[in-house]
Amino acid sequence: MGKIAVGTCGYSYKEWIGPFYHEKTKPDEYLAFYAGYFDSLELNFSYYAMPKAEQIRRMLETENAQNLTFSIKAHQSLTHKADPGRWRNEAKTYIAAIEPLLEAGRLDAVLLQFPYSFHYEADNRRHLADLLTEFSGIPSAVEFRNNEWNSSRVIDEFKKRNVAYVSTDSPDIKGVPQTLDVSTASFSYFRLHGRNADTWWGSDSRSRYDYLYNEDELRGAAERVRRMVVKADKALVYFNNHARGQAVKNAASLKKILEEENGKKRGSS
Repeated sequence: MGKIAVGTCGYSYKEWIGPFYHEKTKPDEYLAFYAGYFDSLELNFSYYAMPKAEQIRRMLETENAQNLTFSIKAHQSLTHKADPGRWRNEAKTYIAAIEPLLEAGRLDAVLLQFPYSFHYEADNRRHLADLLTEFSGIPSAVEFRNNEWNSSRVIDEFKKRNVAYVSTDSPDIKGVPQTLDVSTASFSYFRLHGRNADTWWGSDSRSRYDYLYNEDELRGAAERVRRMVVKADKALVYFNNHARGQAVKNAASLKKILEEENGKKRGSS
């Protein structure tokens, strides 16, 4: 069985002071504090602002966080606002920026997350294929927010390219990808968004992700992760229900569940 790394989507949230960070923790101390609890982190700032190599380098040099590995979300110019005449240059800029992660061997994956409006259409299929070619040789994972991409053709293509098809936990509502845990790469990638069906389509993303998983739901998630990691070298699991520090609470609980169940298996062997 491969390694399981559990973490959160993002870490620099002031509202986590109290629920997670100590009251006197300064923003430039967040990363080291986080690294004391989790092995991997999904960086999200890179979606809103193009990352810079020096910025990444400083993160890698953070004291007491040298063992932390990272996944990093692709910039919106590659997924949500791709300009046919510019996105290739944007991709090159992005790849150059994350080079320090590759050089240090601390890149878990690049996350290419597409919106619901990214339909399974010819132009979009071509864009995705071209984008994955640009990222060839870089561990990549793709998350779809539209269920139209749940097809054997997509799965087969991802297997050929060694690209992870992101498994999600989201509300069970029409149009949103339902549970599909399929192994398409040497690693698996999970994102847990919460199950707020009533607010999923609202304009307030904070309400969408304001959800706390209960014990039974976390044990169900643990079972999904264990099934997938049997076929993978590593499983990356990130909680996106960041409101009010719920992501760190759930991530810590899931780690404990996985560790307890691994201990039981060792004890019975």
